[in-house]
Amino acid sequence: MGAKPTYRMHGGYRMPLGFPPESFSSAVDYCAQPGDIILSTYPKCGTTWVQYIVYLLLHDGTPLSSSQLLGDFVPHLEEIGKHAVEDLSEPRAIKTHFSYAMTPAHPDARYIVVIRNPFDCVVSFYHHTRGFDKHYKFLIGTFDDFFECFLVGKVDFGDYFDHLGPWYRHRNDRNVLLLIFEDMKDDPVAAVTEIAEFLELSGAKDEEFLADVAQRSSFDEMRKGQDRWSSRRPGDMPAFVRKGIVGDWRNYFSPEQAHRLVDKFSASAETWGFTGLWSDIIRAAEQMS
Repeated sequence: MGAKPTYRMHGGYRMPLGFPPESFSSAVDYCAQPGDIILSTYPKCGTTWVQYIVYLLLHDGTPLSSSQLLGDFVPHLEEIGKHAVEDLSEPRAIKTHFSYAMTPAHPDARYIVVIRNPFDCVVSFYHHTRGFDKHYKFLIGTFDDFFECFLVGKVDFGDYFDHLGPWYRHRNDRNVLLLIFEDMKDDPVAAVTEIAEFLELSGAKDEEFLADVAQRSSFDEMRKGQDRWSSRRPGDMPAFVRKGIVGDWRNYFSPEQAHRLVDKFSASAETWGFTGLWSDIIRAAEQMS
């Protein structure tokens, strides 16, 4: 095996090097509160996108200014710890990459889950990991190197399928809204509307407002404000909000890699009941030769 990302281990759990161990430990102990809005995604599955949609919905559609950071309003629980989250004004909107079992639970909290096909996810995750040298020390890593780590779940926040499966099984819980990244791309206004209705916001019936939120949270708009989403990267690294497209995986996968990931997907789908998800993408991967 070639280069591997470097991680900080927290009790057997891989985390980026820059995440303080004490923040991770306190995040595990956070007690979700009634009214909390918890955004649960596997990395690179639409996290920043849904963060910004929720931010806009809660702030009358007013965009972040150039001096504001999204993480100050919708913080990452594992990165800052529970005490900083507890100090947020209500309703709290919180981002996490924790698995279902580790996510702070409360029957009166609301959980917005975004899932994305694993083929595009691993490509985006590779660029993310290579782009943050301070977190991963992976500048010389190749996609082939990262794919091997991803396939066996040896990346930060664990195995992709360990996140997808349990949340998918709970998709019909009354306080869970599960969104599919590819559907959001097809109809962003419908996705924004679903989120607004799920949160029972007053603007959920205002079609002009919802369309405005969808436009302001579009990838074209978000690419204009990179410094609002994450710390700055070196100029030769891919941007944090990179492409946000469906199908970029075809530019990276070998047929052998595609078939191996299909095999893992199929086995996990049988276990968790998500057979049929992304059928066009799975079929295209099966047919690679």
